[in-house]
Amino acid sequence: MKLMEGLAEAQRLLDAGRARVAAEIARQSRPELGPAGLAKTQGFRNPTALIASVTGTGAGDASRLVKVGEATAPRMTLSGEQKPARHPFVAEALAAGRIGSPAASAIITMLDRVALRATPEAVADAERTLVEKAPGLAADQFAKLVTRAEAFLDPAGVARREDELRADRSTHMYEDRNGMLVVNSKFDPEHGAPVKAYIEAYVTAQLAAQRDETAPDAVRPTIPQMQADALAHLATHALGCASKDLPVQGATVVVRIDHADLVNETGYATIDGLTQPVSVATARRMAGGGAIISCVLGADSEVLDWGRRKRLYTEPQKLVLVERDGGCAMCGAPPSHTKAHHLRWWARDAGPTDIANGVLLCESCHHRIHDNGWDIRIEGIGTRAKVWFIPPAHVDAARTPRLGGRARFDYAA
Repeated sequence: MKLMEGLAEAQRLLDAGRARVAAEIARQSRPELGPAGLAKTQGFRNPTALIASVTGTGAGDASRLVKVGEATAPRMTLSGEQKPARHPFVAEALAAGRIGSPAASAIITMLDRVALRATPEAVADAERTLVEKAPGLAADQFAKLVTRAEAFLDPAGVARREDELRADRSTHMYEDRNGMLVVNSKFDPEHGAPVKAYIEAYVTAQLAAQRDETAPDAVRPTIPQMQADALAHLATHALGCASKDLPVQGATVVVRIDHADLVNETGYATIDGLTQPVSVATARRMAGGGAIISCVLGADSEVLDWGRRKRLYTEPQKLVLVERDGGCAMCGAPPSHTKAHHLRWWARDAGPTDIANGVLLCESCHHRIHDNGWDIRIEGIGTRAKVWFIPPAHVDAARTPRLGGRARFDYAA
């Protein structure tokens, strides 16, 4: 630890020296010197290009180094009198190695931006405070502190920046060559806050469910995968929501599949609006819940069956399933992480939407059931029924049923 602290201080002192030299190079390359300026005599168009070449950095880094050097160097009046640096607190801390050039640049840039809208006393006080707080803060932590200081010095600027950010919000969607739907988004704080809050809450809940999961060898999704799942979960919920506050009535995902492929579990299915085909197993999973309609086609593409929204389990039915299953019947995840799925599929098997044909599963277990060949059996009636999971032969040659649902995870049951 001491070694790292010493190296970090040495780097900060080196930053101070580099900033002073950069400022001197800029002074000796000022435009009024013409071709006699230092940068041009060395074959560079300006001091930034010269510094970038010598240090091996980009033009942006070189420009920031010059800016820090000029803002922290003593000033000279026309009469030859020397005056303190334009930002004396930053200059002193930089020279002492308490802050590095990145922190110095962040302070200087912000203070210069608000200089005309805040009093000199307020600007000086902010400079002193930021210099005092900078040591020990990571770059992102210090950036947050500088942002809050700017809002304090220039409250009216917050609204101006909000308008700019709001105008710059965007989402771009496209399918890549592998069939992945790529979504790139930028949100202003007002629109981004609920998105961030929902994704973080979803991921936190998924991580908690993973910690409680009894199968230690289960394949666990990564954080980025869970964040993607959160957005998919939110969109699926919105499409299936009857609230009039959501202007998505009529928006439906349609999965199309030939009847022969559905029965024989061969071939593939397609999703309206997307190019990439999907497997029959994926089509079955998608049709198991949510605002997704399955379109089953016979010969000559004749429509044999439209999966209808009435095939979805109602809220009262879901409450009954929660009483019986407690949450995900397979892993015990809380009810909010689950959907009600048909044991016998609505389109292929003419499975009814009743309690005896339903089971609560989280997304992970839903995939595990469909992809790995597990079967599910319900024994009993109503909320006292028991859910049994029958593993495939490659997991258990005897295919011994395993108890699930509330009977397994709830001590009181």
